[in-house]
Amino acid sequence: MNLNDVLLRPLLTEKTTMLKDEARQVTFMVAPGANQLQIEKAVEQTFNVKVQKVNIVRRRPRRRFRQGRLIGQQSGWKKAYVMLAPGDKIDLFEGV
Repeated sequence: MNLNDVLLRPLLTEKTTMLKDEARQVTFMVAPGANQLQIEKAVEQTFNVKVQKVNIVRRRPRRRFRQGRLIGQQSGWKKAYVMLAPGDKIDLFEGV
């Protein structure tokens, strides 16, 4: 897998903003086939920072019901919590 295809987009929620400020963690939506080593290399190459730790969480696909009937499925995805080394930070939308 090409390292440019590993990181799909950053996740910006209240929880991830708190993690970014307090615990030096940045959260990304990543490709379903990516592993921890590929995510670590992609973040280091893209943002020129040192990665200390990577945790991966898989979100299961959810079935969608309407009036008791199955009408479809919301696809699952994978997200990565990336802990940066002390002194490093990623400015995604600072100063906008």
